[in-house]
Amino acid sequence: MLKKNILASLSILLMATSLSSYAQNVSNYHVIKSFPINGDGGWDYLTVDAPNKTVYVSHGNEVNILNIETGKEIYTIKNTIGVHGIVLVKSLNKGYISNGKDNSCTVFDIKTNETLKKIETGANPDAIFYDDYSKKIFTCNGKSEDATVIDPITDKVVATIPLGGKPETAVSNDKGLVFVNIETTNEVVVFDAKTYQIKHRYKLEGGEEPSGLAIDLSTNRLFVGCGGNQQMIVMDALTGKNLAKFQIGDCDGVAFDPMYKNAYSSNREGTITVVKEENANKFELVKNIETEFGARTIALNPITHHLFVSTAKTEAVKPTDQNPRPRPRILPGTFHVLEIGE
Repeated sequence: MLKKNILASLSILLMATSLSSYAQNVSNYHVIKSFPINGDGGWDYLTVDAPNKTVYVSHGNEVNILNIETGKEIYTIKNTIGVHGIVLVKSLNKGYISNGKDNSCTVFDIKTNETLKKIETGANPDAIFYDDYSKKIFTCNGKSEDATVIDPITDKVVATIPLGGKPETAVSNDKGLVFVNIETTNEVVVFDAKTYQIKHRYKLEGGEEPSGLAIDLSTNRLFVGCGGNQQMIVMDALTGKNLAKFQIGDCDGVAFDPMYKNAYSSNREGTITVVKEENANKFELVKNIETEFGARTIALNPITHHLFVSTAKTEAVKPTDQNPRPRPRILPGTFHVLEIGE
């Protein structure tokens, strides 16, 4: 009995130490590396391939593939016009890229990085993801306000799902439901991953222009980053109940670390807001990690738990009557990826 008690105490001590270490790690997060990338143009999503130590970076009309240990560029996938997102289907050795300006999805070979074909999608495909439950690729099409469904085995479009508003980002619960941020209606739309029928429309209470979206599969909690009024809404994915709300920044991306139980909102102002999930119904704003202005999208390395954002140096543009809120001008040759960790 004494031996069992000692072992139990050691187990509890190790667990407490481990959790304390996780908390301490996040509190010390800062920019640890900066990887310069040649070329100019805007940017959107990044995708980390942790086992292969690479990151895929959207950049203008191409995708840059970097080695995250050395920061060296491995390959550049060209002709991805107005690229937004990249998703990998490891079981098929294929990757998929959403091309917002030519309404298409590029298919490439993960091993050679060579382009295999292009698939026509809806208008202005933005975020793209692979649902392991239905074994389908989904693109969120901003201008046609729908989602294109692609079978990665045949690389054919099998359905188009009208969403009733401009979709931004989507995630799956891996049990047959897909959740989509609808930017123009301030809601999360839920549809069946196999029948493609709309099941629910969840309103965001106090959230405007939702963009970033992540899910904790173990607790069925959605973390919705709303760039319009700089709020993160925590939502019950099963009921649509709004559980918590936190002040963030001009968010365009959210990532969730299932081990640390942290939701990360990447904000255009140059911060990453960290929200801790203490349990399924308790959440806490932990801190803001400093990054750089413009670093508005984010990717998580689930092995190292490091974060990646991309940005460039910019300069202000004078407003005009025709363009009262102009975007800053990107300075040539300044695009780079930041790695955030201890």
